Amino acid sequence: MKWKLELKNLQNRVIHCKKCPRLVSYLKEVSEHKPRRYRDWDYWSKPLPSFGDLEARVLIIGLAPAAQGGNRTGRMFTGDRSGEWLFNALYQFGFANQPNSLRRDDGFKLDDVYITATTRCAPPKNKPLPIEIENCRPYFLKELDLLKNVEVFLPLGQIAFTQTLKSLRLKGYDVPPLSFGHGRLYTISEKKGLRPISLVTTYHPSQQNTQTGKLTRPMFHQVFEMVRKKLKVRS
Repeated sequence: MKWKLELKNLQNRVIHCKKCPRLVSYLKEVSEHKPRRYRDWDYWSKPLPSFGDLEARVLIIGLAPAAQGGNRTGRMFTGDRSGEWLFNALYQFGFANQPNSLRRDDGFKLDDVYITATTRCAPPKNKPLPIEIENCRPYFLKELDLLKNVEVFLPLGQIAFTQTLKSLRLKGYDVPPLSFGHGRLYTISEKKGLRPISLVTTYHPSQQNTQTGKLTRPMFHQVFEMVRKKLKVRS
């Protein structure tokens, strides 16, 4: 289908993007100063493409790749602790074919889920600048046009939540002021011919949250239970 080819071409443009000089420089620095445990790796060190089921009904929006995770392996959430939590939950709820992924060529596949991010390059201290988020936004807005089956949005953490709301407003959705918190469900009504969507919120499965107990596995799994309940039965 034409839209699938467009989506593939979009990800190729992402990979070759150099809009943000600070991030281009940082990725080069990371690849030149690898920690000892990864010294044999050939780092990806480019913007990361989105990935998953092109006909997905669930869209997961991360914040940004980890310098020693996705930036190393070449696939979002692959090879880092946040990914261990995310992929395990996806597997538990039937959205993935295996409980973890350490390399982008290890056979890991998503079913009914597509994963994207607010920022496609690993930023210093995991904190993208506002201008870097804006530079990446057109890629996300185009994905919203092409991923026509998405019913449920799952932004990971407050920044992804805030930026998802902003992008939906730019696409014409009438999004009221919504507050962030874990395990909340919002329904955004159809307007101007746009499909109605659901928004499920969660704390980000970062080590800062999981190691302190701010986010526990039962809490994280609760979110995917909510997602499953919102999905219609696939025909």
